[in-house]
Amino acid sequence: MNRRHALQTLSSIAIASAADRAFGLGSFSTQTGTNPNIQLGAQTNAWAIDPKNLDSFFSVLSQIKQVGYAGFETGFFNLINQFDSSQQAADRIAATGLTFFGIHIAIPFDKNDPATHLPPATLYERVARGGHALGAQRLIFSGAPSVTTDDVKRKVEALNTAGRYAKSVGLEFAYHNHWWEFQSKVNEIETLYADTDPAFVSFLLDAGHAYRGGADVPLFLRKHSQRIVALHLRDYRDGHLVPLGEGTFPLAEVAATLRQLRWKGWAINEEEREDATKGGLGYIEPAYQALQKAFAS
Repeated sequence: MNRRHALQTLSSIAIASAADRAFGLGSFSTQTGTNPNIQLGAQTNAWAIDPKNLDSFFSVLSQIKQVGYAGFETGFFNLINQFDSSQQAADRIAATGLTFFGIHIAIPFDKNDPATHLPPATLYERVARGGHALGAQRLIFSGAPSVTTDDVKRKVEALNTAGRYAKSVGLEFAYHNHWWEFQSKVNEIETLYADTDPAFVSFLLDAGHAYRGGADVPLFLRKHSQRIVALHLRDYRDGHLVPLGEGTFPLAEVAATLRQLRWKGWAINEEEREDATKGGLGYIEPAYQALQKAFAS
């Protein structure tokens, strides 16, 4: 690390410390007492991040770290401005001590490739290269729903292709579901798990969306745990999103199932709201307590 990068890293630590004081974070616990096979992470969707202001991103990472999470996942749009000059941002991310679990591509349906219902290669190849340069471990996709069996076949082929590309640049690749794959009339979720190549494609099971879609989540985990590298955990009450642990999502049963399976991976809290409210720390700190309780060893 040269002198300029050293000074930038020290600056990032100072910014993080200032954010700690501003948000009163110093008293939160670190990740202790949880199942050693399972790491707890947070998705940054709970915060409003300005992609043009990198310090706003690092303020979020500071909060995630101080609450006790071991890693984070973030949408590509939060870091896209760093792709062409990534070293400074990569150094600052590494200095947080957080694992950069994955960089996620989720775009409006009409921006997806109409043939595959997935992000186009021109986008995901750029995000894969940029994410790898910034220290991400995985490239993560979300997609639009498939309508026909041919749609699903094309999606399977496209996921295998994306997974090969991600691997070629040093990333693992995972597909993230929403509720529509579980409500599919063409058996989309099961086909994706059955027909994609496990050498290139893993899954980030959004267990909350699966629950919303009518799935028996513990049963699904028993069937597919070997393909799943992480879970998104969210909660619902009366059909509406609420902080994790305050709704009807079977968190304790999911945690017990994973213990029985001796599953290893990431349990990632994703706090979103239908009205796009960004509750930040007010959402993820109680969610962390719910995760610690559920996944206690």
